[in-house]
Amino acid sequence: MRLKTSLPKEPKHKELVSCVGWTTADELYSCSEDHQILKWTLLTNETSLVVRLPEDIYPVDLHWFPKTVGAKKQTQAEIYALTSTDGKFHLVSKMGRIEKSVEAHKGAVLAGRWNYDGTALITAGEDGQIKIWSKSGMLRSTLVSQGSPVYSVAWGPDSDRILYSSGRQLIIKPLQPNAKVIQWKAHDGLVLKVDWNSVNDLILSGGEDCKYKVWDSFGRLLHSSSSQDYPVTSLSWAPDGEVFAVGSFNTLRLCDKTGWSYALEKPNTGSVFSLAWSADGTQLAGACGNGHVIFAHVVEQHWEWKNFVITLTKRRTMQVRNVLNDAVDVLEFRDRVIKASLAFDHLVVATSLQCYVYNSRNWNTPLIFDLKEGTISLILQAEKHFLLVDGSGLYTYSYEGRLISTLKFPGMRADILNAQTASLSNDTIAIRDKTDEKVIFLFDAMTGRPIGEGKPLTHKLEVLEIALDQCGPSTERKIALIDKNRDLYLTSVRHLGREPKICKIGSMVHSMAWNDTANILCGIQDDQFTVWYYPSVVFTDKELLPKTIYTKDGSEFARAPHILSYVGAKVTLRQRDGSLVYSSVPIYPALLHEYSASARWEDALRLCRFAKDQHLWACLAGMAMANRDLNTAEMAYAAIKELPRVQYINFIKEQPSKDSSLAHMLMFSGHVQEAEATLLQAGLIYQAIQVNIDLFNWNRALELAVKHKTHVDTVLAYREKFLQKFGRKETNKRFLQYSEGVEVDWEKIQAKIEMELSKEREKAANTTVRSSVASRH
Repeated sequence: MRLKTSLPKEPKHKELVSCVGWTTADELYSCSEDHQILKWTLLTNETSLVVRLPEDIYPVDLHWFPKTVGAKKQTQAEIYALTSTDGKFHLVSKMGRIEKSVEAHKGAVLAGRWNYDGTALITAGEDGQIKIWSKSGMLRSTLVSQGSPVYSVAWGPDSDRILYSSGRQLIIKPLQPNAKVIQWKAHDGLVLKVDWNSVNDLILSGGEDCKYKVWDSFGRLLHSSSSQDYPVTSLSWAPDGEVFAVGSFNTLRLCDKTGWSYALEKPNTGSVFSLAWSADGTQLAGACGNGHVIFAHVVEQHWEWKNFVITLTKRRTMQVRNVLNDAVDVLEFRDRVIKASLAFDHLVVATSLQCYVYNSRNWNTPLIFDLKEGTISLILQAEKHFLLVDGSGLYTYSYEGRLISTLKFPGMRADILNAQTASLSNDTIAIRDKTDEKVIFLFDAMTGRPIGEGKPLTHKLEVLEIALDQCGPSTERKIALIDKNRDLYLTSVRHLGREPKICKIGSMVHSMAWNDTANILCGIQDDQFTVWYYPSVVFTDKELLPKTIYTKDGSEFARAPHILSYVGAKVTLRQRDGSLVYSSVPIYPALLHEYSASARWEDALRLCRFAKDQHLWACLAGMAMANRDLNTAEMAYAAIKELPRVQYINFIKEQPSKDSSLAHMLMFSGHVQEAEATLLQAGLIYQAIQVNIDLFNWNRALELAVKHKTHVDTVLAYREKFLQKFGRKETNKRFLQYSEGVEVDWEKIQAKIEMELSKEREKAANTTVRSSVASRH
């Protein structure tokens, strides 16, 4: 990826250009100390004078009123805030008429920014004050008063906090009174510029120490650049938060959100005092010290999938290369490319007006459909369909271009979703809520309706990243999530009436990805690369989980790389320095998943015997138990020397009826309540009581016996035996009460138990005969 820059031969402004701002993706306003405001129309390459400002107004900063508020388009006249050196800010119309001038600060007003919904304007001055103003220019509050000038200010993602510079310090101040202020030393020189992105919640700062730095919203340093040649005079996040631009003297740099540099340009601009991205994130404009306005657009983005590499060569052209035979196809588009995604044998390209869908088997005939109003900010793909996200909503389309569903939910902020906070599978869409980051909304991809009773999934901590698995039936869909503590959890998407069971499967996980063809999860865990061959085993036999995990020493990677994709047996990782590295995962687990899905247990056993890998045997044991194939499970558990489990499986096999077997399989997986409910539903009261006795749930066992008026003596007898073994006396009042009136006779109890079991066997045999007779007829 790099920036393709363009500069006119002669500067249009006679003096230093102080600020620039986009009205649309093809129209820009620039202000200069020559008192002129110019309008640049990129489609026709024309520049026209909008207005000549009064001689006493020297502009410093310009910010257009936000075009969209939430998801709704603005209807009122377009205006922008212009700050100047005489201590005023001006609300100026698109035609250049000054609607209002407000005395704001003593000395220059160094920054003026609208919040995301346009309800407030913040100004920062040379006098060390930061003030908040209403939309109409009325003073609401003076937020900060300090002794040194405030050179730069930025709103937090929810417009409830502000970030500003104070000498060498950065300060995050919440708008609520008495809330905690975060302050830290950021640079060794004055901090000149800050920016805060609403999608990734990361902070940028640049200063006179010639460095730019990336911070998280707690003030932790994520990246610090090496010392540049000149002070950093401007920086700006792209709207989607994936890249940012940095400007200094005769320098323009494009960087990834993690801090490493994609490209460095050395245009003849003087210092770049202000940078602004167009709303679609494809173009960048810079205000230059020598009177120029520099334009740059992002080209040479790369997308990879299996044997295809796709490159954006120009704004409207892509090149497709098949690395197997070096065949090259060129794709031309009518408008400039805004977003693209390549996965599951399809390329989806969103331009400013249309969406193109290509099949990797045929690059010549794309499917094209028109897009609604709004710039596409995110494309997610699954095997059967894809999701488009724009400012007003989320839309699921099939690869034939048919709109399948539209998503809407209360408080939706579609513009701030990214690949970490939204996930798509063939049947489910998952979205992390922005207002409460512990909440994950789950929707049916085919209808757009919430899953279950519409109750979202709620975790105990804030969730940073979510990912849905891609294979298997919708009833077994799982979602993996990483929380604020960097713990990795797994839970089911569809749970019938019960509270979802959220199981922890890893800690210190920085990045994760599901495989495209099997439900195998890989992640960067602390300093090693980890693959969970069969993460769902945690719901069947959680003690097997460590035996199904494959780890690889992370010494071949730099610290904490980011996983881009996991396709087939190849994992693609991006290192901290921007380089791509690849890691391979053994192919056997994917084969095992395939055999398990199609119930080919003989093939699965053969594969495990051939591979002689304990990880595979452990996976097979879990898969066979989940699918209730006891013979395969017994062999697999025997192979990993889990003898108690082998004995328990034999015990399950000896159960007199199917209901008892099913209940004990649920017990095997730790689902005690479900096991008891199964037995009670089948009318096997004694078995339900015995299950509770075996687990020493004495109170529940007695409760069931009393309720169903049977086997009270059995419970009391086992309780007595239990207490005798430990030399204890009975202290439980309920047991004392019943032991007075009930006689305990072991012979009678044994006879009763035998009778219960024979009755159950008889019932099971009758059911089998009935079903075989019915099948004949």
